[in-house]
Amino acid sequence: MKAALCTHYGPPEELEVKDVPSPRPGKGQVAITVRACGVNFPDVLLIQDKYQFKPALPFAPGGEIAGIVKEAGEGVTNPKPGDAVIASIGHGGFAEEALADAARCIAMPEGLDFAVASSFFITYGTSWHALRDRAVLKSGETLAVLGAAGGVGLAAVEIGHAIGARVIAGASTAEKVELAKAHGADDGFVYPAGRLSKEQQKALSEDIKRLTGGNGADVLFDPVGGDYAEPALRAMNWGGRYLVIGFAAGEIPRVPLNLTLLKGCSIVGVFWGAAVARDPKKGFADLHEITRWIAEGRLKPHVSARIPLARAGEAIRLLMDRKAQGKVVVVP
Repeated sequence: MKAALCTHYGPPEELEVKDVPSPRPGKGQVAITVRACGVNFPDVLLIQDKYQFKPALPFAPGGEIAGIVKEAGEGVTNPKPGDAVIASIGHGGFAEEALADAARCIAMPEGLDFAVASSFFITYGTSWHALRDRAVLKSGETLAVLGAAGGVGLAAVEIGHAIGARVIAGASTAEKVELAKAHGADDGFVYPAGRLSKEQQKALSEDIKRLTGGNGADVLFDPVGGDYAEPALRAMNWGGRYLVIGFAAGEIPRVPLNLTLLKGCSIVGVFWGAAVARDPKKGFADLHEITRWIAEGRLKPHVSARIPLARAGEAIRLLMDRKAQGKVVVVP
């Protein structure tokens, strides 16, 4: 079989597509013929040796897949060969076949496209955990989302809208803001890309305050970090919850903690993968609920690009350059 491998740490253009042996499932595992693999920001970090988890070289990126079970290992009765499944695997998905723990697979709903099925585990799982568990977002509250057209951002927009919050979408272009509005945002604003001047930071805060009636956001969802974090924190409502999702801007911000005192607000860390590892029963119950919402049409994952395995590096480059809208999927 073929796989797009990270043989050394570096840019995505240096991934190498090679022939490798087909994987054989061990105890509690299944081998899956991969039909689609969602691309996520951890893939950007993995190939640069910047992620918390470090698989041994060489490895294939790609942590969420959809496909058909090819073979079941010892002790596995469900799923069985021939079943269509979605699986969370950490890495290994940029390949024609991949291994998954049977316990980390869920049945793929009938009628769901493989590319869409591979596109929501990490993004919707993260945003669901962030909004429902960490922020406990309530109907009628105001949710501001930065990076609102990216994978986790667009998922947060949809989940916030479904909960009944007023959703404000921030993104780097008017086109991205319009995409977020099409997925449930009530209003939005455009901020500059890259490093922000003091004037631009002030404008970002003022935009959030203006669109929240001067009150500020009850919940702020931030997967961007960098120069965007402090002005966003300054635009929090009293008692607000600022969600630390990630650092797509490339820099881990340092913020003045006196702002939390002045606003009575909380800075809340979000690490969905660790939460699932600590309580897998709840994590996969949440994924089943998300799947049900998708089947009912309450959530509609947006796949903006389907890229063949031979050009898998291009998929990661789209995320690195913050050009992705919704999800990018690699299709073997």
